[in-house]
Amino acid sequence: MNQIAVIKIGGSLISEGEYINVLNDIKNSGLQNIILVHGGGNEVSKMQKALGKEPVFVTSPEGIRSRYTDLETLEIFNMVMRNIGTKIASHLNSLGFKAINISGVDASFIKAERKKKLIIIDEKGRRRVIEGGYTGRIKEVDESFLKNLLNLGLIPVVSPIASGYEGEILNVDGDRGASAIARSVGASKLIIFTNVEGVIIDGKVLDKLSLSEAKETLKKVGPGMDKKLLACIEAVENGVEIGLIASGKKDKPVEAALKGIGTKVVKE
Repeated sequence: MNQIAVIKIGGSLISEGEYINVLNDIKNSGLQNIILVHGGGNEVSKMQKALGKEPVFVTSPEGIRSRYTDLETLEIFNMVMRNIGTKIASHLNSLGFKAINISGVDASFIKAERKKKLIIIDEKGRRRVIEGGYTGRIKEVDESFLKNLLNLGLIPVVSPIASGYEGEILNVDGDRGASAIARSVGASKLIIFTNVEGVIIDGKVLDKLSLSEAKETLKKVGPGMDKKLLACIEAVENGVEIGLIASGKKDKPVEAALKGIGTKVVKE
């Protein structure tokens, strides 16, 4: 099998409609064996508000901000994410690909452990322990399932929903999910498309980071970018050659990413 590329399309691009730009450029990129993962947090929040439910976010002691997922939020999350996934698969199919929308619940190919308790930092800066809700920590990815789909000539479009060990449906982070998939299938590249040019520090886009530099930079970036950078670090630590954070809004974003334009995380 040719080298595998895992592409993550961020929720900001979904909200702005710019994801179409990325999909169209995949057609011209010459890439084969693509696994596509999508986000959609803004769309989930929009639907929550439309249904009269205010989104709740929590911050971990490490400074990572994430959505608090109670059962009602999980239902909304599942609905919105699968809707996004089918739209992406449909557009890819219109371009002549054979794409299939799946989530980690399908064949339980992503298994996650439900976080029974969460340690958070509250608005007063104090540590608190709260109920974990329906958020999962990815433990297993069935790489043979994904490779079988690739061998059939399909592009898996993965919605970030996992199967719990007790039969639960769990919300998992899309960036970390893409990283776990890239590691499991032995991908050569993890490309995370977002609405900015890469990791920006003091107004400057960082071009290339070693693992140690990336870990230091992780302390300086804000919510959203921290998960993307962490996803790249975890991927490269586990055998992926390059993790790249790049803009999906530029002309020919996939072509630019394949040239390394953005922020690259590499081993050395």
